Amino acid sequence: MAKIKIRKGKDIRLAGMPSKHLECFEPTSCAIKPTDFIGVLPKLHVEEGDTVKVGSVLFHDKNNENIVFTSPVSGTVKAIVRGEKRAILEVIVESDGKNEAIDFGAANSSELSRNELIDKMLQSGVWPMLRQRPFATIANPNDRPKHIFISMFDTAPLAPDNDYIISEMSQETSLQMGVNVLSKLTDGNVYININTSSTTCRDAINRISTMESIDGHANNIVVIEFEGPHPAGNVGTQINAISPINKGEIVWYCYPQDVITIGNLFLTGKYDSTRIIATTGSAVKDPHYYKTKIGADITPILNIDENSRVISGNVLTGTNITNDGYLCFHDTQVTVIPEGNEYKLFGWLLPITKRFTNTNTKGDTRPYIMTGEFERVFPFDIYPMQLIKACLIKDIDQMEELGIYEVDAEDFALCEVIDPSKTSIQQIIRKGLEFIRKETN
Repeated sequence: MAKIKIRKGKDIRLAGMPSKHLECFEPTSCAIKPTDFIGVLPKLHVEEGDTVKVGSVLFHDKNNENIVFTSPVSGTVKAIVRGEKRAILEVIVESDGKNEAIDFGAANSSELSRNELIDKMLQSGVWPMLRQRPFATIANPNDRPKHIFISMFDTAPLAPDNDYIISEMSQETSLQMGVNVLSKLTDGNVYININTSSTTCRDAINRISTMESIDGHANNIVVIEFEGPHPAGNVGTQINAISPINKGEIVWYCYPQDVITIGNLFLTGKYDSTRIIATTGSAVKDPHYYKTKIGADITPILNIDENSRVISGNVLTGTNITNDGYLCFHDTQVTVIPEGNEYKLFGWLLPITKRFTNTNTKGDTRPYIMTGEFERVFPFDIYPMQLIKACLIKDIDQMEELGIYEVDAEDFALCEVIDPSKTSIQQIIRKGLEFIRKETN
């Protein structure tokens, strides 16, 4: 087993780590949000009041009609929430608690062609779990990726322990089947990346590597062991360390619970939207793990103060869901922190201590200061400051030369944390990627 040590980065330790206690939570409603998927233009298949099952199509992507988004629960379409210019923000399904599911047919992946595997994943709605680099969009089923990457661990602040989650789900057969399916979608390798301390993941992956219980030996599965601080758990960091992306190349990636969902589809023929999530953060009274559904309304399980910020995901890259309370599609973590709107008199005069700032920016817009500090926490073989500046001026040639295809916004989260100018660096990178994506399409 190959080992890679990430030397640059920073672990941010916050209060509110979840205890290893699992509770079942059946949500009263779930929401699928088109805004969770970069570049998706939704076309509705349902109206308010329609009855749906698990796996019923709610909407598809106008850019690719084969990519559909299905209901995670059975029940009734409660609301279709729209924003500016009538853009669809959420399709909310009120659960009937029955979880009646469409049967897409169980199948042995070894007996299906690559196209047949893709068709079943597309019809059921599990396909959006596969994303691609560059651009972090949903994987295009017409492409053949160079490799597929599965990051089995997370190093973000207060991140859930995937070792614990996998052991509690007790679905090793589903994990094996999911990996086997992915191994047939690429002519390259399926890289399964684990942490040096991941004992449960290591044991499961060691058994998966033989694939004897399902499909014989899959010779393109490669296990890599990673060590180091955040962002070692980011899939972008792992891709850069294993097989950097060049212009014109595409890789796909996903995470362990996605793989289990894919495996369950082929084992049972049904879309299993089960997710184990962690509630975390200093504003949560009792942070621990919950077994729930994708897109769940998690408001009932958060015993928090009013002056708090609810984030789907982690504090570095997550989405503020204070107003709606619905878990984002790809997230397995909810973080709740004090809002940070309390001010100290003459706080700007106080001496700086070894602490991170809170959600308050403590001041107005600043000039962009070049300090050379980003390189201390940015593990890519890329010049971060120069790439940020190239994105600001929308110079495609410079962006390509500086490695824009290798990164996503989350890879710059630590740069944003230590930036004395408090610049929205992730937003700059995202806009740069979107500019190139639209120009090249």
